Amino acid sequence: MTAKVTLSFTDETIEEARRFAKREGLSLSAWMDQAAREKALREVFTAHAAAVGRASLDLESAALADAREVGMVNDLFSGGRPRAA
Repeated sequence: MTAKVTLSFTDETIEEARRFAKREGLSLSAWMDQAAREKALREVFTAHAAAVGRASLDLESAALADAREVGMVNDLFSGGRPRAA
């Protein structure tokens, strides 16, 4: 499902986004959607890494959590639903 929204960007941002979208063969909307999704996922990963650091989890637990997150990201980008942890 998609929603139409009105957003405001600087001229420079739109110019760069159009250039990158064209280079990748995407519409501006599709490119901006992908960029926003990637930013949101980075925020999730950053928060997770901070939580792991605060919890002082062992490396095995952190590696297992990372593997689960990689699976969730793969599911999101392949259009599927995230897998349960």
